[in-house]
Amino acid sequence: MVSVTHAAHEIEVTAESLQGDLARLEVQKQALERELAAVKAHLGSVQRALGALQTLMSAAGSAPPGAVGATATHETGGATRVEPRREPATTAPVDEATASDEAGGQQKYGKLTEQILDYFAGAGDTDVRARDVAEALGRATDSGSINAVRSTLDRLVGTSRIHRAGRGLYRAA
Repeated sequence: MVSVTHAAHEIEVTAESLQGDLARLEVQKQALERELAAVKAHLGSVQRALGALQTLMSAAGSAPPGAVGATATHETGGATRVEPRREPATTAPVDEATASDEAGGQQKYGKLTEQILDYFAGAGDTDVRARDVAEALGRATDSGSINAVRSTLDRLVGTSRIHRAGRGLYRAA
């Protein structure tokens, strides 16, 4: 009888442990999904920017390095690495959230980008960190969410929509 009670207790402890793991893994899954969405958005904007630059370069009469049909080689510690031919950036699928609004001629940004721009519109001349922005937007403060915000902030710095005020600090433009 003691061994049956002990086995039942072990099963109960194992089930509780698995339930805790399940909850932790669900939170981690959500964080990774948010981070993946941010990476996809960044990938799409980089692909569009590269496509626009390639178009400008070809219009100016010179092909950019790594353009379609070219093969690039790189010296890496005595070994030569050959990169495969690249596909044109314009063939990549474009996420509806970042697609261009043809009727109005204005670009429609992703939800996070719009939220961050709205936040900085009211922030004034205050220096803020990515964690502060994530908290202000009601996002989780795990590393995945903060990295998604930081990635978006860096893209906005690159387009001069906001300014980098110092290491890890951002300010409205």
